[in-house]
Amino acid sequence: MKVAVRWSGGDPSTFEVDVNGDATVCELKRAIELRTSVKSSRVKLLNVRAGAKLASDEDTLTTLKMPKTVMMMGVRESALAAMRESEAVAEANAPELEDDLDETSSREVAASCATDERFLAKLRNRIASASMKVLREPRVGAKCLVLDIDYTLFDHRTTAETPEEIMRPHLHEFLTRAYEAGYDLVIWSATSLKWIELKMTELGVLTSESFKVVGLIDSTAMITVETAKYGLFNCKPLGFLFAKLPQYTPKNTLMFDDLSRNFVMNPQLGLKIRPFRNAHTHRATDRELLGLARYVEAISKLEDFSGLNHNRWESYLAKRDRNDDANDRAS
Repeated sequence: MKVAVRWSGGDPSTFEVDVNGDATVCELKRAIELRTSVKSSRVKLLNVRAGAKLASDEDTLTTLKMPKTVMMMGVRESALAAMRESEAVAEANAPELEDDLDETSSREVAASCATDERFLAKLRNRIASASMKVLREPRVGAKCLVLDIDYTLFDHRTTAETPEEIMRPHLHEFLTRAYEAGYDLVIWSATSLKWIELKMTELGVLTSESFKVVGLIDSTAMITVETAKYGLFNCKPLGFLFAKLPQYTPKNTLMFDDLSRNFVMNPQLGLKIRPFRNAHTHRATDRELLGLARYVEAISKLEDFSGLNHNRWESYLAKRDRNDDANDRAS
C-alpha cells in the first residue's frame, strides 16, 4: 500500500512510503522515519483521523478515512539542537512584544480609530463580505470571551512539536472555568480558517467535552487602519462579531490578545495577555491562564464590562482579595 506524504517544511517536501495493507498508524510513522530520519515519536500526522479526533498509533489504516495526501510535521534530531539554540538566542534578543502599542498609545490611537468613518466603512464592508464559522448557537444569557491563538493559547514558533509541549499551561482548565462561569468561547486569529481548525483540533479545544466553542473568525474579518504614528496595521474589530451574533455586545464581551493593536477599534473590551513564547523554557513557570481564570470568574456577574480597565486585571483581583480578607476579619 503506497501512502503519499507532504512534509511541512521538510526536505523532501513530498514523498511516498510503502506499508502493509493492515499497517497501523505507528507502522506508517516508522516507514516515514526510515524515509526522512525523523524519529517516529516526533512524526505528527495532521490529517489522519478517526472520526473527529486524530488517529491513535494503534489504529489500523484500513479502518480510517485516509486523505489523498497525508500532511506530516516533524524535525530531524540533527536539526533540533540548532533550532533550540536559535530559540534561546531569539529569546535573549527579542523584545517582549513586536511593534505593539503601550497602554497610553493604545488609548490615543483608539480615540481616533474607533470613530473614524474610513475605518467604520471598512468594518461595514467586512460584515457584508466576510463570514465567521458558527459551530453552535450561543447560550441564552451567556457572555462572550474572544481569544487569539498565536502566543495566547500556544507557542506557534517553538521547536516543541507535541500538543502538550506547544500548548499554554492550564489551557483546558482555563477554558473550562470560563465556560462554566457563563462565557461562550470564540476563537479569532489573524490566520486562515483552515489553520485555526487544525491547531484547535490538535490542542483538543474543538473536541473537548468540558467546554464548547461557539465560533471561529479568521483574518478575512480583520480591517486595516492607519495612524500618523504607527502607519498601517491590521486589527480585529469586535463590531464584526456583534453584527454576526447580536447576542454579544460591548457590555458582555471581552477579548484576549497578546497585541493590543488588535483591539484598537474596541480598546475598552481588550485585555493584553502576556505572550507565551519559547515553550521549552517557560512551560514550568507560566501561570497566566490561572490568574485570568480567576479574573473572568470574578467579573462574570457584572452586567456591563465596558467600564472596566481589563489591562489592570491583576490589580482588580488584588483589591478584591483585600476586601474579602477584610470581610473575613470583620465576621
